[in-house]
Amino acid sequence: MKDIDAHRQAEQAVWAERQQQELQKLHGAQRHLYLNVVAYVLISVIEFYLAIVGHSQTLRADALNNLSGLISTVLLLVGIYIARDIHDDDLMGQPLPEEDGNGSQRLQLTRFHYETVFTMITGIVMIAIAASVIYGGVRGLMIPATQEVPKAITLVGAGIATVIMVGVWWLNKRAGRKLQNAALTAAAQDSLSDAVTSLGTMLAIGGALWFKVSWLDGVASILVGIYILMAGVRIFRESSLNLADYFDPEVEDKFRQAVNEFEAVQEVAELKAHYNGNVVTLDLVIVVDPHMEVRDSYQLGEEIEARMRRQFGIVDTDVMAIPSN
Repeated sequence: MKDIDAHRQAEQAVWAERQQQELQKLHGAQRHLYLNVVAYVLISVIEFYLAIVGHSQTLRADALNNLSGLISTVLLLVGIYIARDIHDDDLMGQPLPEEDGNGSQRLQLTRFHYETVFTMITGIVMIAIAASVIYGGVRGLMIPATQEVPKAITLVGAGIATVIMVGVWWLNKRAGRKLQNAALTAAAQDSLSDAVTSLGTMLAIGGALWFKVSWLDGVASILVGIYILMAGVRIFRESSLNLADYFDPEVEDKFRQAVNEFEAVQEVAELKAHYNGNVVTLDLVIVVDPHMEVRDSYQLGEEIEARMRRQFGIVDTDVMAIPSN
């Protein structure tokens, strides 16, 4: 009994350390996302104003694109806030079972899912805005009377947006790699697409001004909308696969190979990895010698869990040993 209690205390200590590391990463991601909010607000206001003054559909489309970035960043911040909230006594208004306790491992893993949920909502928002941008561009092309060459002042807005978004993308990418955070990775993808669309907007406006072509502005706005659509679909696909408990089979094969390296493991009968936000957990069924003692099989499971944590950063490995036929 003392050995079991000591093991439980050791596991709780490991989980507490891992949880604290994840919470620190989320806090760092939160600070970077606040910077994104400031950048998106500034760019959206500038571009909307100059799009109205300069009569540019493309700049308006880019402003809507950056507005979608603002909305998605706010949603990601909400998801991170929920994931970091470890001191409440309920989950989305529902009381917690007494056996959970505040800050329990199962509850915190559930909270980490909210970051992924709001990342998926980000993709949906981007798809909706893309549809609006594409519709506006097509509608403008179908009504020639509304077409006009944008004014030179709109180039200033597109140039400012390009410079700012390149800086935001670089900061998000660096922080996302350092913190290994899905929200920042999504934000980096979004800010990169925003930088590209702003650059494309600047080139399209410049081309319309140079060649005095009125329809080029509308065509460019449609291309911007398509780019937003592709980015939104990609983010939605990745996050929805995460929530659907999909895990890369190639990565699972690496886990399987690592487990098979243990001499006492005759076969890996079942292996399933799960995402909980950025945290990975693993369910494992191994085949062992039918004459292996319970103590030895228990020790084997502990060794496997320690190795998976050390080699792959898996926070929890649930090992079940079954006898060979």
